[in-house]
Amino acid sequence: MWDFLSDRRAQFLISAWNHAYLVILAVIFATVIAVALAVLVTRMPKLEPVANAVSAIGLTIPSLALIGLLIPLTGLGASTALVAVTFYATLPILRNAVVGLQGVDPTLVESARGMGLSEPMTLLRIRLPLAWPVILSGIRVSLQMCMGIAAIAAYVLGPGLGGWIFQGLAQVGGKNALNYALSATIGIVVLALILDVLLLLLGRLTTSKGVRV
Repeated sequence: MWDFLSDRRAQFLISAWNHAYLVILAVIFATVIAVALAVLVTRMPKLEPVANAVSAIGLTIPSLALIGLLIPLTGLGASTALVAVTFYATLPILRNAVVGLQGVDPTLVESARGMGLSEPMTLLRIRLPLAWPVILSGIRVSLQMCMGIAAIAAYVLGPGLGGWIFQGLAQVGGKNALNYALSATIGIVVLALILDVLLLLLGRLTTSKGVRV
């Protein structure tokens, strides 16, 4: 397999980069969407059961089925892959964001309001920083899950290492079938580990010592 990768190193690196880029972009979009929805849910508690139900039901939808439903709307290519991966990425982040925001001590919020902070400033300076570790845990789960979903998105010509896996499956019995599938699978696992470590470092840099303790 080493010789196989050596001959295709540039192609492999480009596919790995595209895979990571797709997942990172989807998780960024998902984080913005999920936090905005979580803020809305915490302001309107009646929406919490709806949010939990959507999260639970959404995760049961097979990725291939969702991708198939998206094809008539967004066609083949990166757009469909991004929409599908963003959809699945949003669900665990939304659940954690709701839990994190609800876990903020109400007395701290009242104290901040008593000091003259507006509601948006209280959200940005008090509630989100305190909820951030819980939100970040959801982001880590989301990123790991979306690594695999992004591979499946290659079914609609999405970018990434999934194309190598499908190419290997299409060549079962051929000389390089196993090399394609195995190298792409290992590459996805390595990317997931690297990005998870980067998220851990991000958490240490963006979480105050008092909250970590």
